[in-house]
Amino acid sequence: MVRVREMTAGDIDAVARIRVRGWRFAYAGIMPQAYLDGLSVRENAERLREFFARAGTAGSAVTNLVAEDAGAVTGWACFGAARDGDAVPGDGELYALYVRPELIGAGIGRALTAASLAGAAERGFSRLLLWVVRDNARARRFYERAGFAADGGAEAYEVAGVPVPEVRYALEVGRTF
Repeated sequence: MVRVREMTAGDIDAVARIRVRGWRFAYAGIMPQAYLDGLSVRENAERLREFFARAGTAGSAVTNLVAEDAGAVTGWACFGAARDGDAVPGDGELYALYVRPELIGAGIGRALTAASLAGAAERGFSRLLLWVVRDNARARRFYERAGFAADGGAEAYEVAGVPVPEVRYALEVGRTF
C-alpha cells in the first residue's frame, strides 16, 4: 500500500539514493554515461540537507513529497511556483518525480503525481508545468497518460558538453489523474 506524505529531514538519504538511481536509470543512453556514473548520493544528500536547513518543510515555497510502502521510501516528488520566464500567475511546476527503478509501474509515480496535483490545487495553482527530457520516452508516456500535454515550450541544457533537449508539458490542476 503506497502512502504519500510530506518529506522530512529523516528521508534525505533515501531520497538522494532514489534520485541518483533514477537519473542513472532514466537517462542511460540519453546523457553521457561518465556523468551519470559520477553522480554522488552523498553530495546529493548534502544539497538536500542544506535545502532543509534553509527552508525546512513548513512554509517552504517548495513542497517535497515522498511515497512509502511498509515504512520504506519508494519515490519522491517536489513542486512549487513555476520558474519559467513566460509562466503566468497561478502556474506551478512539478520540479521532479523519481521512483525506485525496480518499482516503476507499481503505482508509486501515479500516487505522487496525484498528490502533487492535489497539493498544487491547495496552494492555488491553476496549472502545473513540468520539463521532461525530450528523449525520455518512458517519462513522456507516463505524463501523457496523466493528462499532461506538450505545450510548445522547448529548451536545452548542457550535460558534460552534450546538449540535452527538454520539452515542457502542462496540465490544468483541476483535472484528476
